[in-house]
Amino acid sequence: MIIAAFVVLAVAAVVILALQHGQRLPEVVPANTPTDPYAANLQISNLKMSEASNFVGGKTTYVDGEITNKGSKTITGITVQVLFRNFAREVAQNETQQMKLIRMREPYIDVGSIADSPIKPGDTKDFRLIFDSVKPDWDGAYPEIRILKVDTQ
Repeated sequence: MIIAAFVVLAVAAVVILALQHGQRLPEVVPANTPTDPYAANLQISNLKMSEASNFVGGKTTYVDGEITNKGSKTITGITVQVLFRNFAREVAQNETQQMKLIRMREPYIDVGSIADSPIKPGDTKDFRLIFDSVKPDWDGAYPEIRILKVDTQ
């Protein structure tokens, strides 16, 4: 019985290691990383935040807004860094993700890649950032959104 238990544990360990092999944790980008030079041509406005309960009893946090391309290039992708701060104004959570555009609002909000609907010069589009969890020491204020990388055509 002891040998059988050992074999089961060994197999489980091998499976876990095999699944984790090659997977990397997302890199945390320092809060002082320079923004993309084209970011000066992009205006984020009309921010709104909301929360919804998820399957496991936690909360999903949404940051919605509009992004306007005031430059001369067509945008095919935007990588943003979102900084949630605590009451001491220190960074409580630092996340980097691809900005997603809102494709439709009814019967539910659906998001998609900017590459599927590029942002042309002069265009304004609705976006949504999704956070499966936010640290409990977050102060509840709107996070800082920094544009780290802009993909253009």
